Amino acid sequence: MRHVRIEKPRPHTSVIVLDRPERMNSMAFEAMGPLHEAIEEVGQDNDTWCVILTGAGRGFCSGADTQESEPPPNIGGLTLTRIATRAMTILSDLVPALRRMPQPVIGAINGAAIGGGMCLSLGADIRIAAESAYFRAAGINNGLTAAELGMSFLLPRAIGASRAFEIMLSGRDVSAEEAAGIGLVSRTVPDEELMSTALDLADQINGWSTQGVQLTKRMLWSGLEAGSLAAAIELESHTQLFVRLTTQNFEEATRARKEGRPPDFSD
Repeated sequence: MRHVRIEKPRPHTSVIVLDRPERMNSMAFEAMGPLHEAIEEVGQDNDTWCVILTGAGRGFCSGADTQESEPPPNIGGLTLTRIATRAMTILSDLVPALRRMPQPVIGAINGAAIGGGMCLSLGADIRIAAESAYFRAAGINNGLTAAELGMSFLLPRAIGASRAFEIMLSGRDVSAEEAAGIGLVSRTVPDEELMSTALDLADQINGWSTQGVQLTKRMLWSGLEAGSLAAAIELESHTQLFVRLTTQNFEEATRARKEGRPPDFSD
């Protein structure tokens, strides 16, 4: 795939790499189209239980491409306003596409996550940052809005409304250290340890029931949009009963504890 590659360095874990380091993995359409394809391909890979999303070089994703790049696909005969709508539609589906993946997605934020790149990082279920990473809601710096690709929904839920308002309205950089302190990322690690840390976390997740992990991801995203505690509990109850009654996972966990071994969940 152009400007995106898929690696499988460990069993059951796929790494999607934005691979245009000379442009700091900007959101040009010649890269975002292949990213959509990679998300679809990996999402349908039954042997992939966990996904890592990262960037090549010194940037995770620098957002809008300010240099010459290809236009959106299939725009022949369209007016400018229809081209703009199609372009935004392609970009706006990236975060929902990550959400639709059955596997958990770990964002290994290896450098700048700017504008749409910051939004893309918010589409990951878990974020781990290298010490050199930083975040910027750059739409506001460019005379536009900082609200794009789901940021106004996701960022307040990740770090609280007051911090989200301040970061999005000021356009300032958020360092990896600050990001860890406010909950924007789970943790910060030395640059050279970023990928090994993400892969180790994927291995840990892969040790549990694949069905249990995938449904937990779905419930967490649903919980962000649940209208009440009662609604969230109702959804959780049905999901928990489904796994409990349709697998022998609970019995296997009990046996494994008694025998002092890791469980082998067959779902």
